[in-house]
Amino acid sequence: MKSNIVWGETLKTGYSCSGLFCFIVILFLSSCTTNKNITYFKDVPDSVYSVTHNIAQVPFTDPLIQPGDLLQISILTLDPEANNILTSSNSSNFSVQPGSSGSGNAPSAVAGFLVDKAGYIEIPIAGRIQLGGLTTSEARDSIHQIVSNFYKDPVVNVRFANFSITVLGEVARPATYVVPNEKISVLDAIGMAGDLTIFGKRENVLVIRDSAGQKKFTRFNLNSSETFTSPYFYLKQGDMVYVEPNKSKVASTDAIRTRNITILASGITVILALISRF
Repeated sequence: MKSNIVWGETLKTGYSCSGLFCFIVILFLSSCTTNKNITYFKDVPDSVYSVTHNIAQVPFTDPLIQPGDLLQISILTLDPEANNILTSSNSSNFSVQPGSSGSGNAPSAVAGFLVDKAGYIEIPIAGRIQLGGLTTSEARDSIHQIVSNFYKDPVVNVRFANFSITVLGEVARPATYVVPNEKISVLDAIGMAGDLTIFGKRENVLVIRDSAGQKKFTRFNLNSSETFTSPYFYLKQGDMVYVEPNKSKVASTDAIRTRNITILASGITVILALISRF
């Protein structure tokens, strides 16, 4: 009889230990995450410390001026009064939203010449000038040639006032960023947005581009150095970069899964408590 009691106690203790082991395993599986590829350009060999690793990078091409672009144009001559007329009289103020992380930054007013639907701008004295389809350097030369008919040795500068890109998804500061220059890569954009979070899919970064009324999509694998060879490596005006969340982020925001795990853990705790009392 005594041996039966001992055997029964041993059996109950075994059930208790087994249940406790299952409980620990479930908690471990619910909390652990799979190993992520979080290193950029991990295919670059360690030998680059002693031997240079060369990659044929895609060349940068200047963006073309399109209808709806806002241009900052400065024209300097020997006549200060003429400078004011040429540069500011026919420009307009437009609101440009600066890149922010939700801090409530207000849009800032930027003076510039808006390119109309036909690709033209209008400058006092110089008149209507077609700039659509030109680069900013070509636009500068075109304006210089026309203004030279009225003023001697004018100095002309042309740049985009609203060259912007948008970064969304798993980055530290998703926002639309106004870029001070025309040469920006997908890595520059991610850097401005504060880099990817630990939940961002580095092997699946999406770039969306408007081109001739169509949306073009391409994906980057930032774990690979072949990122530098993509024709989309340098961004264009209005491009959007989207960083997809990985499975861990999706799981962490799954309320149903979290609820089920909580209920299951509570049930196992109750069962273990009942077993330990008998």
